[in-house]
Amino acid sequence: MVRETRLAAADLILPLFVRPGFNLAEPVASMPGVFQHSVDRAVETSRLAFAEGIPAVLLFGIPESKDAVGSSSWSPDGIVQRALRAIKEETPELITIADVCFCEYTDHGHCGVLEGHHVANDRTLENLARQAVSLAKAGADIIAPSDMMDGRVLRLRHGLDDAGFHTTPILSYAAKFASAFYGPFRDAADSAPAFGDRRTYQMDPANRREAAREVALDVEEGADMLMVKPALPYLDVLRDVRRAHPHPLVAYQVSGEYAMLHAAANNGWLDYDRVLMESLVSIRRAGADLIITYGARQAARLLHEGWTE
Repeated sequence: MVRETRLAAADLILPLFVRPGFNLAEPVASMPGVFQHSVDRAVETSRLAFAEGIPAVLLFGIPESKDAVGSSSWSPDGIVQRALRAIKEETPELITIADVCFCEYTDHGHCGVLEGHHVANDRTLENLARQAVSLAKAGADIIAPSDMMDGRVLRLRHGLDDAGFHTTPILSYAAKFASAFYGPFRDAADSAPAFGDRRTYQMDPANRREAAREVALDVEEGADMLMVKPALPYLDVLRDVRRAHPHPLVAYQVSGEYAMLHAAANNGWLDYDRVLMESLVSIRRAGADLIITYGARQAARLLHEGWTE
């Protein structure tokens, strides 16, 4: 009766990986219970998640082909574009969030156009806008840039507005850290960089004040919603953002966080259901309005069953 922090299925967002094929659900070895879905299976999983009370899905694509600039990401017939149209036809009330980045679509695994071994920030912005508009045309309700290029929110806002998508909100990965917790995601999305790493455009895990500046810049550029990623190792940053900005705040419980809970539970060291729910409550307690988590469906089922601990 006096509990201060509440968790509901409506607070959760389910990430989905979409790949070519039909009737496929390829397991991701490093993420128990997570799959690369063909479009038809992504549609079914989305429908079930919505029936379980989860209001939104976040889509990532594994394309048929890759090139130096990730051009398949803005193709009208791209893998995520096809999934968006199919999901909207089956479950129109479900909110669809489209990740905007290039690491899954480039043959080098970096998040933009390369000049030598460096990402060219401004050249990348133009392609990000093309991708965002293509995804909005396919039915994305929310555009979520995860690339961490400077100026991307403003460029996407102009691109979406010019294409007539004035009311499509931007969920900015505003404080995205260069984290070791992304490892399993790169397996799932086939997006490991071919050389180097992403520390030149993602944030130093040691920098809290820089995170505040990055978030403030995205707010100035017109971000409608804000995200901190990863969640659990950065609860202090999450709390800072909550105090500083009134915007809807999202935290991403990333692949490594999810995988380590499963690994410990599989070894009999922890109770998976309890640590999953405790970690999600801690993220809500720190200030998140919404949580992206691969454990969304399990958490929703536990909540439906009356979970109280």
